[in-house]
Amino acid sequence: MLGITVCNAQNNTIQNAVNTVTGAVTNGGTPSNDDIAKGLKEALKVGTNNSTASASKVDGFYKNPEIKIPYPPEAKEMEQYLRDAGMGAQCDKFVETLNHGAEGAAKSAAPIFVKAITNLTITDGMKILKGPNDAATQYLKQNTSAQLKTAFLPIVKTALDQVEITKYWTPLTTVYDKVPFVTKVNPDLNSYVTGKAIDGLFKLIADEELKIRTNPAARISDILKEVFGL
Repeated sequence: MLGITVCNAQNNTIQNAVNTVTGAVTNGGTPSNDDIAKGLKEALKVGTNNSTASASKVDGFYKNPEIKIPYPPEAKEMEQYLRDAGMGAQCDKFVETLNHGAEGAAKSAAPIFVKAITNLTITDGMKILKGPNDAATQYLKQNTSAQLKTAFLPIVKTALDQVEITKYWTPLTTVYDKVPFVTKVNPDLNSYVTGKAIDGLFKLIADEELKIRTNPAARISDILKEVFGL
């Protein structure tokens, strides 16, 4: 269901998957509850893979304004002081490295989503189908958030180490901490990026879910037309 676009390559992928689900749809029949659950699973797998691929590519976070990770909010006063002091370029580079860390972590999300989708029941499928525009996204949140956090945290740490986050963060905090009377800040960057990376993934998934629910042109297979026309 999610992440399906109308480009030809993805059309073929989805069409091949859903054609194995049921012959009733192509014959003009109404899909059964079991057909609906199977169709949703196939579409969800492709959709979450697409969203993960988009987030984990080079600049997937950094050049996407919808999910770009900003300077940590608890350090905004520090950021403003440093920019006023002529260190804007260093601040920008720090933000870039945060986002590249998230991109590295996002690669590990796909198998976690696949497991949650595999466990989707007929009851879950009907709730998603009849639920609000983000029902599938909420299902995935409820069933993957804890696992994503556990999986992402060590990967984020490694990714931030690889992009040498301290090379940019340490000089910024060193300069700022020398300012008289300021409150020193040192946010947990690993946890911050982990949380933002997960939020970004679900944002992409929610966008794709809304598209398939509200845009008939995005329902590029018979089973999706049947399922979302119910």
